[in-house]
Amino acid sequence: MERIDITIGDFRKNAGIVGMNYLLKESTAAEDVDYGISEDGNSLWIAVEFALKQDWTELYFKTFVKRLGATTTYQRTMDKIKNLLEKLQLDTWKVDKETKEDLKFINDKLLSNSYQSGFQNIKNDIQNPEVYEQLKKEKLKDKMEREELIARLEKLQEFLAQDLCEETFSMKSLLYTYINRFWDGKSFLLRANAKKEMRETFTRDFTEPFLKYLETDHTKAKDSCIDCGYPVNPKEKVSIAFMTECADDLVRKKSAFWNGKVDAYLCPVCAFVYAVSPLGFQVYGNHFVFLNTSDTIEQLLDSNCKEQINSNKQGENETYSSWMSKMIGEVLKEKSKQITNLPIIIKGIDNETSYQFQIIQNDVIELLGNDFIRKPLEKLQAYPNVKVKNEFWNVYEKTVWNILRYQNQYQLINCLLKESLDNNGLLYSVFWIQEVQKYVNLVRKYSEKEEVKQMAKVSYFMAKDGNQLRKDLMNSKNATSDECLRGTIYQLLNALSVKNKERFFDIVLRLYCGINKQVPTKFFEMIEEQEKFLDYGYAFVIGLKGGFYEKDNEN
Repeated sequence: MERIDITIGDFRKNAGIVGMNYLLKESTAAEDVDYGISEDGNSLWIAVEFALKQDWTELYFKTFVKRLGATTTYQRTMDKIKNLLEKLQLDTWKVDKETKEDLKFINDKLLSNSYQSGFQNIKNDIQNPEVYEQLKKEKLKDKMEREELIARLEKLQEFLAQDLCEETFSMKSLLYTYINRFWDGKSFLLRANAKKEMRETFTRDFTEPFLKYLETDHTKAKDSCIDCGYPVNPKEKVSIAFMTECADDLVRKKSAFWNGKVDAYLCPVCAFVYAVSPLGFQVYGNHFVFLNTSDTIEQLLDSNCKEQINSNKQGENETYSSWMSKMIGEVLKEKSKQITNLPIIIKGIDNETSYQFQIIQNDVIELLGNDFIRKPLEKLQAYPNVKVKNEFWNVYEKTVWNILRYQNQYQLINCLLKESLDNNGLLYSVFWIQEVQKYVNLVRKYSEKEEVKQMAKVSYFMAKDGNQLRKDLMNSKNATSDECLRGTIYQLLNALSVKNKERFFDIVLRLYCGINKQVPTKFFEMIEEQEKFLDYGYAFVIGLKGGFYEKDNEN
């Protein structure tokens, strides 16, 4: 065998292919010499001669730390030490709540069981291990003298900056916050190996079987890999049960197989690929994401081989919206390749959340790429988070997912408008969500840009009319706040939520008659079509509530 071919498969296998590509990029491999893409575009091949010379364990650890190290507790600890040292140098420094919280964070994380076991494995191979031993004996305290605290933090910073410390502590973080979401119960994730050296267990369970398989003659092998079909000897077979949500314990539960004979085994090559699969997922805030564009290897790599976002420098909600933004970017890029749909696999960072599958159809891809819809989405993306009662909502996320799931925005708009009765700050978001819904309706109905622009003006004037009525009503009551409109707006929203045209028009007529004003003729268009009723009706209420931004409506 001169080369091994890793062929496109399910999303786990494809994520592993992306991960293998990262490992190859970190190696000395020459593209199209040591590895490459097959002529049909369906396989990533690696030359056996090259593979046998590589330290795959070294590549595995090095790549994980390089790509995901910025998301770990280790990096957050280093950031907090740096920030504390900068604050301690200031003449105005004094102990505050943030300082106490940062010191507690450093103590708790560095002295966690996983970090202590990692230290035990490397203490004979690093410099100044006494710095960590001192931390175990005496934690950092805010009551320490400034000079003592600075000295302790500087020594700790220098100690942690060692390459072996960075790798060990970063990987300890990644094991239990990242890797074990995709596979578990094997190598360094086997409970019995918790205190053992991580590289040693990974080499024994993955790297050595992988390399040995490449050197072994399989002409007499009777079994084959369930994934790639390569021949495999009895002692080489790897159970698929180490992959999460893939299979139960196949040693104890055999009833799902014919005659109780388990044949769901992988060859060592595929097992290694699956072990690398976590690298194929992007981590954004509280989600892992993979774009399963599996038509070709090139497309697969192009969609997923990206720089990770450092989620520790941004809040979870912000990084999540960053993922949404990036996802849309990938969607629009894939549009040019004329794919019919875009499968997205999502997994939460908590260990209880299962894989979620979302297929973005081609018509949705076109909607997200439309210039009319993109502008209001960008406005929402700039300020995605709003507070509703006692929780934060990412309205950008909710709006995009409504589009992806073929749902309209009216329920979201109605809810936020009712909340805006007590929180005017929500009106900005409501306005742009309404703009998204308006243009989604128009783009689906009209093919020409000028038609879309012309019809959009009607909704614009409805909002403007609502805003003018607001001014007239407040002037007639000599009111300085819109508290006098609270009940009316609430009733209008109730009428819209149940699509009650009669009730809606009855309220509007009474409002205009009460100030001796003529009802705008555009209201009569709302009677004809349900879609116009909701679109124009919500635009009118937004204007009545004060959420009309004239400069943003200008075309």
